[in-house]
Amino acid sequence: MLDLQFENSTMNRCRFYTVIFFLLLSISMFAQKNNKTVIHIEHAREASYDEKLGKDIQRLIGDVVLRQDSSYFYSDSAYLNEKTKYFDGFGNVHIEVNDSVNIYSDLLKYNGDTRFAELFDNVRLQDDSTVLTTNYMTYDRIKHLAVYPNRGTIVRNDKKLVSKKGYYRDDIKEFYFRKDVVVTTPKYKMVTDTLVYNTNDEMMYFFGPTTIYNEDNTLIGNYGWYDARGDIAFLDKRATLKNLEQSITSDSMYYDKKHGFVKAMSDIVMHDTTYKIIIEGQYAEGWEKLGKAFVTDSLNVIYYQQKDSLYLHADTLFFYYDTVAKKAKRMQAYYNVRFYRKDIQGKCDSLDYMVFDSTVKMRRHPVLWSSGSQLTGDSINIVIKNKAIDSVLMYPNAFIIQQDTIKGYNQIKGRVITAYFKKNDLDHVYNDGNAETIYWLREEDGSMIGINLSQSVSMDIKIEDNKIIRIKYLQKTTETLYPEEQVKEDQLYLKGFEWLEKIRPKDKNDIYPLKTVPSDNNNLH
Repeated sequence: MLDLQFENSTMNRCRFYTVIFFLLLSISMFAQKNNKTVIHIEHAREASYDEKLGKDIQRLIGDVVLRQDSSYFYSDSAYLNEKTKYFDGFGNVHIEVNDSVNIYSDLLKYNGDTRFAELFDNVRLQDDSTVLTTNYMTYDRIKHLAVYPNRGTIVRNDKKLVSKKGYYRDDIKEFYFRKDVVVTTPKYKMVTDTLVYNTNDEMMYFFGPTTIYNEDNTLIGNYGWYDARGDIAFLDKRATLKNLEQSITSDSMYYDKKHGFVKAMSDIVMHDTTYKIIIEGQYAEGWEKLGKAFVTDSLNVIYYQQKDSLYLHADTLFFYYDTVAKKAKRMQAYYNVRFYRKDIQGKCDSLDYMVFDSTVKMRRHPVLWSSGSQLTGDSINIVIKNKAIDSVLMYPNAFIIQQDTIKGYNQIKGRVITAYFKKNDLDHVYNDGNAETIYWLREEDGSMIGINLSQSVSMDIKIEDNKIIRIKYLQKTTETLYPEEQVKEDQLYLKGFEWLEKIRPKDKNDIYPLKTVPSDNNNLH
């Protein structure tokens, strides 16, 4: 019984102390709240109550200084309602928010209960080296939030920012701009719809259509950020970097202006209007100061002309350009290279195009098709003049094959073969070193004359309409014309013969890598 009484007594004391604790806490919080809402008159030359304005309204004139908490309010004159904690300030208004933030205007309306200010005419907010000017602004001391609803200008160091609407959080040093945002600096100009700017780290985040102009190029995007200190931008949701002649567009883009580096990702389209080239891929990098760039993954190149266009596919493409003249110098394509134009097609594993002398080098299993001719060799060099093939050099193990009009194959083989073209058709061939030929001779009506087999150190061969019409032999020569029925099967093909028509690109959509096509006895000898 005694223990129960003691326990009840203890519980009652606990309840009593708990009630007292919360009562004291409430009184303290109430006192603190009331103390914070008190507006103190620190200075005024004249102070009086004007009955016309109301018995609770005090008129203050001359060097007025009011204080609430740690903030000071200055003005030439003011009306203060001590009961509602509301006052109006007139002339040379100045709010000293804290050590770094000061606000100026011609007129102030302030609610001390909510700590909310309205500022009118010649409004200026200054936070260290950042200055915001507008004609009307509100400032919430609790939220540290300044808002201007109708055009404002921010100047910070060498940057000027203008927008129709804006917000500023002075505790985190961050601006939020809306509508007709324009950022101007000596280096660039930015136009956007929505922008967040943090003055601590000089980062700008944009959330709408954005264009960044500078003296060298223009950057366009819809979402991303800009590092003003590092002069670095990241753009998403379709981005474009362009100048007068070149442009690159991709889903996402990273651009370091200071170091001249750009990285593009996903659905890339590069366009050069001077050289009429369109390049497509999934990943690209470029170095402006080095004059170098590459594109890879699902790569396509379109070299468009009025009459015909060339389509090329490869795993990776490197290209180099003159950094001063902004002109292309060299293009290199690697792995699974295939290209198509109506009058010429080809494949190889490495292609090197030199712009200054219009030469193309094909390496690693190169094949070139032109009309009815197939040209192969360990290496192939092509010279282009007036946008057409002028000559093709094949070495070593050079081979030219043409399918006969009825059956069989005309063949030219040698150590080094130079093929000369007219209007992209084979005109004549110079075969130097271990020269061999097989060609089928026919009458004009197509009837068979015989099959000519010849060998020489070198020979010059004239071709018309994809037919061998004359051979001039040089030095030692062996030549035999056989009736068709006397030629054995293994004599119909020169050593190394391989007819590759199955892998020849048939149209612009047929430039993608093919699975290995097995050779049969009719293709490889």
